[in-house]
Parts: sequence; structure tokens; C-alpha cells
Amino acid sequence: SPFSHLSCIVFRFRSLCRLQRIRGQMMTSQAGAEILVEKVGNAGVITLNRPKALNALNMNMIRLMYPQLKKWETDNETDIVIVKGAGGKAFCAGGDIRAVTEAGKIGDALAKNFFREEYILNNTIGTYQKPYVALIDGITMGGGVGLSVHGRFRVATEKTLFAMPETAIGLFPDVGGGYFLPRLQGQLGLFLALTGFRLKGRDVQRAGVASHFVESQKVLLALEKELVDLKTPSIEDVSRVLDSYQKRVGCLTLAKMSPTSLKITFKQLQAGGTMSLQEVLVMEYRLSQACMKGSDFYEGVRAVLVDKDHSPKWSPSTLKEVSEQSVEDCFSSLGDRDLKL
Repeated sequence: SPFSHLSCIVFRFRSLCRLQRIRGQMMTSQAGAEILVEKVGNAGVITLNRPKALNALNMNMIRLMYPQLKKWETDNETDIVIVKGAGGKAFCAGGDIRAVTEAGKIGDALAKNFFREEYILNNTIGTYQKPYVALIDGITMGGGVGLSVHGRFRVATEKTLFAMPETAIGLFPDVGGGYFLPRLQGQLGLFLALTGFRLKGRDVQRAGVASHFVESQKVLLALEKELVDLKTPSIEDVSRVLDSYQKRVGCLTLAKMSPTSLKITFKQLQAGGTMSLQEVLVMEYRLSQACMKGSDFYEGVRAVLVDKDHSPKWSPSTLKEVSEQSVEDCFSSLGDRDLKL
């Protein structure tokens, strides 16, 4: 009948509208997903995607990340996992403490489940059977430390800011803090745990929190691409790539310096470790006078302070050209002109 035909049209129209709404919700959810997951070649890449919240870790993110890591761990087509943060300001600034606080006040299960599931995720990272690389560019605190420090590779940049600030909010340094903090050099871990002191940039790697350090976002992007392009990489392969980028940092830094100054400084510090203060000052006066007689000091001042072109022309221009004898001469006695203390 006409009425049944009309009813069929209305039903189809409503179904189509419902389908469009569902598709719209899915697209919105995907566009605003808190965890972005992608496969690039044989690499699994996870991006923490709450930039406005500095990628703070919430329950939804934990529940998305955990099964994905478990899946990739046994997937023959995934050889390496890379984890990073969106927005350029933070890797992950911590856990979603506000939500946990509100839940704890009213006895909501989230207060129990969040920590339980977060710690299970930390353990999964700490025991991961494939190369796990955390690019800890920007703020990395609390929960973000748990997503990185237990992994085999942690790459810091000059923007990395690390801290375990839990004692300031009546908590303790969790996410495995009791494991990795005592294993830092000396009593550094205890100091970081009690004070919440912030380590920045290269110091994060020097302390042992990061395994490697690279400079700038541009270099980090190049590093990520090289890791992704590796074919069936082993732990050793990944380590080799990361080491090569770290060596480039050192070379780029030292390449700016006077080769003569570098060799003089190296010998100065070697000798000074067993000298008294007075002996060191006598030695350094000799070095100051050697620099006054050379050309690099005047060229360095010109390049950095006068013309400010930051392009000094060192002479000699390479470390190889600086002879051992010329360095020794800089440390020679000045006779009557030596410093008297």
C-alpha cells in the first residue's frame, strides 16, 4: 500500500540518518582520539594526543595503549615501537590526578583501577620483548616517566624537563620510581624523589634517566624516520642508530670550539685533578699568557663579542693540526714571570 511504502521510505531515511550520526561520531572520536596509533612500515607508532592537557595520562589512554602494545609484541609484522607526545610541549606531564582525586573522595572505583592498570602498563613496557623507543621531548613527569623510563631506549632533547614531583601533592614517586630511582648514580635518585627537583635537557641523559640525547626537533624527526626505515631491527641495530645521533651532537658541539683550546683544556683538567689550588693557579697563569701570544683568543673574541658572526677562523683549524709539542709549550714555566703565590 502507499502507506507501507511511505513507512519503508521513512524507516530507511531514519536508518540513514542514524548511520550518518554514528559515522560522524566515529570521525569525531578519531579526530579527537587521545591515543593515535599507526603502523609505518614495520614500526608501530603511538602518539599521546592530549596536547592541551600536556598529554597527561588518563584511564582511557591506558586502556587503549596496553592492548596495542601487547598486540604488537606478538605481531610478526611489527619490529619496533616508538612512543611520542603531540603538541611540542610535553611527552607526558603526568597522570590525570584531578580525575583520580575526585574519584578517591567519593570512593569511586577509578581510584583503585587507575593505579592498578597504570602499573600493569608500566610493567609491560619494562618487560617488552621488542625495541621500545620513547621520544621524551618536552615535559616528562610522573605518569609520563612510567611510560618511558622502563623502556629500553629513552631519547631526551634540549626541551626535556624531567621530574618526579609526587611528594608535593601528598603522594610518593610511583610508576616504578622505587625501582629506577635507587639505581641512578650515587644518591641522585633519593634527592629527586624527596625534592621533586627538575632535570633539564642533557642533564636528563647524564643522570641516566634518558639513554640518549639529541638536539632540536628537526634532528628528532630525522631520527624517528631512520628508526622507522630500519628493516627488522634488532636491539643492537636501534642502539647503533641512537648512538650515531648522540655522537653527532658531541661532534657538532666541539666543532665550534678552538682546537687548540680543546687540547689545552683537556690536559689542564687531567693535571689539575691532583694539584693544589695554588699549583693550578700557577699553571693557569702560564696558559693565559700562551693564549695571549696565540691568535685563537683574539679571533674568538672578534667572532663572538665584536662582529658577532659566530664564525671564527681557528688556527690551526683541526685537532690533528694541533701538535702535542705546541700544547706542552703552553704549560712550560715562565721563569721569573711565573705567578708567585
